[in-house]
Amino acid sequence: MCNLYSMTKGQQAIRELTRALHDRTGNLPRLSAIFPDQQAPVVREGADGRELMTMRWGLPGPAHAGSRPVTNIRNLASPHWRAWLKPRYRCLVPATSFCEYEDTQPRKTPVWFALSPERPLFAFAGIWRPWHGSRRASETPADHVLFSFLTCEPNAEVGAIHPKAMPVILRTPAEMERWLSAPPEEIGALQCPLPDGTLTVVARGPREDGAEAA
Repeated sequence: MCNLYSMTKGQQAIRELTRALHDRTGNLPRLSAIFPDQQAPVVREGADGRELMTMRWGLPGPAHAGSRPVTNIRNLASPHWRAWLKPRYRCLVPATSFCEYEDTQPRKTPVWFALSPERPLFAFAGIWRPWHGSRRASETPADHVLFSFLTCEPNAEVGAIHPKAMPVILRTPAEMERWLSAPPEEIGALQCPLPDGTLTVVARGPREDGAEAA
């Protein structure tokens, strides 16, 4: 599963690609390593138009599994996720690269994938929801806005490192529009890997991908 990614483009690039009308993020830093439970930029359809905002990474999982935060969603047939697959709960998660861990010894090696060495912007196909509670015993229960993103079978590049899954990646405004507006019965067709040859390994070893582009 993908539990680490980067987003090193500026806010204007995100707004232009996702066609966001409103920016609620303030001064958004460039993020070379985004881990589960951290705040990250997300684009959703708001009450007065498409908006860029920050959300916390990880939706609560099924109660029978202890409701532990889930960062990647694969089983769309699960009744637990059904309510959150409606168009109003879909979102775009901007990113410039993502990490999978190669099963090496004595420890696993982080391997970073991007569309090219220049790290062009793309988006994961995500879902979001409001939630009230606390992640840790030290936290006071509060209102949160949470997100996760979909995974699918890996393509050739990711499968060589992580044969189980890869994120569902959207590259063009048209693909993003379709994800945000498609009827629920079409979701399964959108949960597919990028074509082989689309991704490039851009870094290996560090737990961050600090390459930044304007």
